[in-house]
Order: sequence, then C-alpha cells, then structure tokens
Amino acid sequence: MNEGQTSNRDFPKYPEPFWRDSIELPAFEPLGEDIQADVAIVGGGITGITAGYLLQKEGFEVVILEASEILNGTTGHTTAKVTAQHGLIYDELIGHFGAEKAKLYYEANLEAMKFIENIVKEHKVECDFSKEDAFVYATTDQKVASIDKEFNAYRKLGIRGDITEEIPFDLEIKKAIVMKDQAQFHPLKYLEFLLKDFLDRGGQVFEHTVAVDIEDAYNPVILTKNGKRVTCKYAISCSHFPFIDRHGMYFARMYSERAYALGIKARKPYPGGMYINAEDPSRSLRYANMNGEPLVLIIGENHKTGHGVNMMKHYEQLRAFGEQVMGIEQIMYRWSTEDLTTLDKVPYIGHITSSNRNTFIATGYRKWGMTNGTVAGLILRDLILNRDNPYKDVFTPGRFTADPDVKKFVRINTDVAGHFIAGKVGMAYKRAEDLKHDEGAVVQVNGKRTGAYKDEHGELHMVDTTCSHMGCELEWNDAERTWDCPCHGSRFSYDGEVIEGPAKHGLKQIYEKKHSEV
Repeated sequence: MNEGQTSNRDFPKYPEPFWRDSIELPAFEPLGEDIQADVAIVGGGITGITAGYLLQKEGFEVVILEASEILNGTTGHTTAKVTAQHGLIYDELIGHFGAEKAKLYYEANLEAMKFIENIVKEHKVECDFSKEDAFVYATTDQKVASIDKEFNAYRKLGIRGDITEEIPFDLEIKKAIVMKDQAQFHPLKYLEFLLKDFLDRGGQVFEHTVAVDIEDAYNPVILTKNGKRVTCKYAISCSHFPFIDRHGMYFARMYSERAYALGIKARKPYPGGMYINAEDPSRSLRYANMNGEPLVLIIGENHKTGHGVNMMKHYEQLRAFGEQVMGIEQIMYRWSTEDLTTLDKVPYIGHITSSNRNTFIATGYRKWGMTNGTVAGLILRDLILNRDNPYKDVFTPGRFTADPDVKKFVRINTDVAGHFIAGKVGMAYKRAEDLKHDEGAVVQVNGKRTGAYKDEHGELHMVDTTCSHMGCELEWNDAERTWDCPCHGSRFSYDGEVIEGPAKHGLKQIYEKKHSEV
C-alpha cells in the first residue's frame, strides 16, 4: 500500500456505536424551571426508560432527567445480547449465595428476556429481535474445568443448556457450554417504542440536565447543576454511576471496566449464535442487521478504566481476532463502553440505603445491562407500588456477606490508593509544543502537571488532570480522546467536560502564562 492510502480494514477515525448511527431519536430541552412529579428518574438508559414506561402506565407522573442525550450512555454503546447467560456466573453465584438465590438471579433475567420478547411481539416492534443460542467457550485446559462446573450448576438450577466441543469458527476450542433460546436485538429501536409510549402517556424527558444532589426529605428534591429543583415522591438513580456520593458509598463498592467493539463486514458468512470466551482477554461475537446484511460485532479487551496508555491497541487486537475468525472486508464502526461491576457481581437494585425508603438505585450490571436493566425496571416498579417481588432480596443494595466482599473491597481500594499516589509523583511529561496534531499527553505548564490535547487544527486544549471526584490523577485515552480516572472510572472530554461519573464537575481549563505575565 502506498503511503497516505487507507485500507477498508483501517479503523474509522472517530468512535461511534452502530446503534446510535442507525436510528434518529427525538431531542429534548434541558429543564428550565422548578417542577414537581410523582417519580423523578435520573438516567435515560434502558433502566430509566423501562421504569418510566412501567410507572407511567400505572398512573404516576414521571420525569426522566438525562445528563447528556437520551440513550447515549452505556445503553447506546451496548453489545445488546438479551440473555441470562452472563459468562460463567452460576457456579460462582451458588458458591456465594446458595442455589436458591442463584436460581432467582437466573429466573429474574429469564423473566426480563420474556418481557422484552412479549413487548416486541405484542406491539410488533421492528427491532431485529431474533432468538439465538448463547455459547461460552474455552480455548485452554484451565478453563475446561470451569465449563464443567458451570454445566453442573446449570443442571442444579434447572437451566436448559448443553456441552459441545465445537463452534462454527476457525478456532481451536476445548469445550463450550450453550444456553438455548436466548436473543439479540437492536436496543434503541426497542427502547424507542417504550419511550414513545412513555411520552404519549404524559411522561416528560429533559436532556442536558445534570443531577448533582438530593435533599433528604420525605418528599425527595433533586438538585440540578443549573440550579433547578425537581420535587417528587420517589427518586430513582439509574445514571450508570449513582449521582449521589454520600449515600451508600457506591463509588467504593464497584469498579469500572472499559470494553471495545468493532462492527465489520466479514468475508465469511456469519453462522448465527452469540459467543464469548471464558479466558482473558475477552472475545465476544454476535451479528446485527445493517440494511439487510449482517454486521458482525467483535467485542472484548476489557480493562479497568484509566489503566494503560495506548488504548488503540485494544482495537488492533480485536481486528486481528476478526481477521482470524471471519476475515474482514471493511471495518464499519468502532466504539468502546464502560461497565460497572459490584463486589459480588450482582447488580445493586433497590432502596439506596435501608433508612431511605423513597430513593432507589440501579447500577452495576457487569456488561449484561439489557436483561439486568429490565430486571431493575420491573423491581423498581414493584417497590414503588409496594408489591411483592420475588427477586428484590437477591438484588437489594443492602445485602452483604463477608464472602467475597471484604477481601475484594480491600484489594480494589488498595489498587485505587496506588494509582492515587502514582499519579501524583509520576513525572513522564512531554512539552505541549512537541505534541503532534491529534495527540494528547500529560505535559508541564507553569510548573504543574497538565493534560494537553492538540487538535487537528493545531489548537491546544489544556486541563487540570486532577479528577474532580476524589483527586486521583487522570490518564489520557488516545482511542477516545478523553481523560480517564483509574480510581473510580470518571471520564472527561479533552476540554474537561464530564462524560462519565461519578464526577459531577468538569476539569479546570489551563492557560499558559506568557513571559510578560510572570
């Protein structure tokens, strides 16, 4: 290839998820005045829209507050598998909670899958919903034992599954476990229907409205960044990371991971099914419908947010995997997403604290948000209606046994402390003037650690790299052109605007002093 030429197998310059690019969603104004509602939901993803849809149907007046644009967060960047197979999880859940609660976790996600399917069939929602078998496959002898344990857990819990030693790809595997009759869909086309029904019934949505705090009162009052107030009977936080730091210390009870995705036109026909490996680094395969043709989605390369420097290498690894198993004709899309994992891998869904009965939370879906987010909507509806729900105790944020939480809590927070200290003392700085176009790095400006990005026009964008959440030092993410926090997963644009919480406030912009000013 001649210098300057590009290949169809090159990456798109800017990340964009297929789901967002393939649908036009309505836009909404920011909240411009103080309002009242029965229920105020913070977060416009699958949980917020599902809960809003269900509660509005029950006769509540519901408002949804979204910090950016509706369905542009984790839901808009999902893999969109609708499945109760969440990796090799059931043997582990039996070990942590016992068979009864492990089965309830499975049944809750199975019910969520059926809820989605029923909505699609009853209302004829065109969202590319299709039934697919879901596989977890092992390529190493070490993971074969894990597959066997998981299959025993399936039998113990009554999960319909099977064992196989082949999958239809050019991969040498040792063994795989399959969960039958799972599903996939276009998540935004599905949620567009729920959103329209919600609006038709009188629900309200306010975009670019950042919730920053909540007043503790019998009737909660949500305070927004622009000074407006939402007074409500019930408040729900489902904004990925909870927007209320002081209630429940959730930032210390979860950790965030990034994962990467490619959408490709493949040389080989896609055989159907959904696949994920049992090893690290992760590799996941499924397909979507793009203008009547299959778009193969290759997902994986998980790592803790803010850990590592050259993030493009993760896309490169996925490209190499895609070439191996499918052959790549063209890379159509690339994007990444951030997911939260709780200490015991089960989401937190329920009252935000045991003493606060009118404020609720839903978070920590561990990459399986399509079913877990739907589970959350159903549980939150029942809690607000004071209905019995068989799954609420499994997901309650107030649970906790010592196994495995204490050890993992100590390990995670020791890791956070290490990154806090390392970021403060690290001195591997470049000079701002040495940056190339479209390059970002830590530099020194006025004798201080500064984050600098030189855009394609040569303009410098410089920010304070101290995270506004708890003071950890941020790392540059070259793949997304963002500043990422290695401690609690906050992310900021190169101009310092908050992209992902728990941070609520942006970064201070830095301007280099001229000699005449010194």
